[in-house]
Amino acid sequence: MDNNNTIAGWVLAGGIAALGFSILSGKYFHADKNERPETMGFVIEGVESSDGGKEEVPMSMMLAKADLAAGEAVFKKCIACHTINDGGANGIGPNLYDTLGKSHGHVAGFAYSDALSSVEGNWNFDNMNAWLISPRKYAPGTKMTFAGLGKPEDRANVIAYMNTQGSNLPYPEPPAVEEAAVEGEEAVAEADAAATEVAEETVAADEAAATE
Repeated sequence: MDNNNTIAGWVLAGGIAALGFSILSGKYFHADKNERPETMGFVIEGVESSDGGKEEVPMSMMLAKADLAAGEAVFKKCIACHTINDGGANGIGPNLYDTLGKSHGHVAGFAYSDALSSVEGNWNFDNMNAWLISPRKYAPGTKMTFAGLGKPEDRANVIAYMNTQGSNLPYPEPPAVEEAAVEGEEAVAEADAAATEVAEETVAADEAAATE
């Protein structure tokens, strides 16, 4: 009887010791917490993070549904430096009447920075969009201090409004999404027809072989 009690006591003591060791080791190694490692894993090229930017809708598609009244409202952010009426005076920035389609330094008498006036090409819709995203990135070294417009809708609206102020350029054609869809449907139909033809030829061959 004493031997049984002794064995039971050792078993109980061993269990208590094992439980205590488990609790202590868990606290020591923070097993009960999900902690961020000090050094994150490697970045895999070509894979976007969960907060990565979305692919932007082409400006041609944005312009097709632009709101001119909203564009005029957005332009109010610019009037501290720019006028946009025909014959308007230059201010801190040049008058912007009839700007789209013109060269980057087209306003006579305005002292453009070399950073902007040296940019090749004209103010087309895409260039103006890039400028409004970030003037400093579009023309590094520009005197323009405006931070840019983050929303594509705001940029499309203000570009559309600016276009009505003397430029009146035709909007670029949006990507032919519907045409591409039709072509895809036609290709699928042709593939189905070819598969059906092959299946019919196979059945005919099997029937011919069965009658021989």
